[in-house]
Amino acid sequence: MSGFPPNPYNENAWISGDPKIGEGTWIGAFTLIDGSGGLEIGAGCDISSGVHIYTHSSMKRCVSGRKHNIVDRAPVRIGDRVFIGANAVILMGVTIGDEAVIGAGAVVAKDVPPRTVVTGVPARPTGQVVIDDDQVRLVRSVEVDVD
Repeated sequence: MSGFPPNPYNENAWISGDPKIGEGTWIGAFTLIDGSGGLEIGAGCDISSGVHIYTHSSMKRCVSGRKHNIVDRAPVRIGDRVFIGANAVILMGVTIGDEAVIGAGAVVAKDVPPRTVVTGVPARPTGQVVIDDDQVRLVRSVEVDVD
């Protein structure tokens, strides 16, 4: 027994709050899924081991010496068939579009459009997902949006 609260996805994952998780989504071991601020994960997603998804932040409360006396919360929405690589971090308030790919170790602080590949810290678009019938290709972007 792992000591984590029971969940139907992985006995070695910590899932808090009441996230909505779509059919066929797989969640790897040692993930932290924070649904306290509202979380929707679509159908058919793969969330690799060690991923952290946060819907809250206590930063303002901490640095203000508790004068900002609330924990900030904002929902996260993850579309259908999204792949999230090992040890990626998704921060509160982010929306990830359908069929996006989040690279291993990426820190996602901004929205990710559908079929976009993001990598790095902070995560930035580095490619596109191209699906032709049963063929899937990741095409590296020539121009990378750095906003």
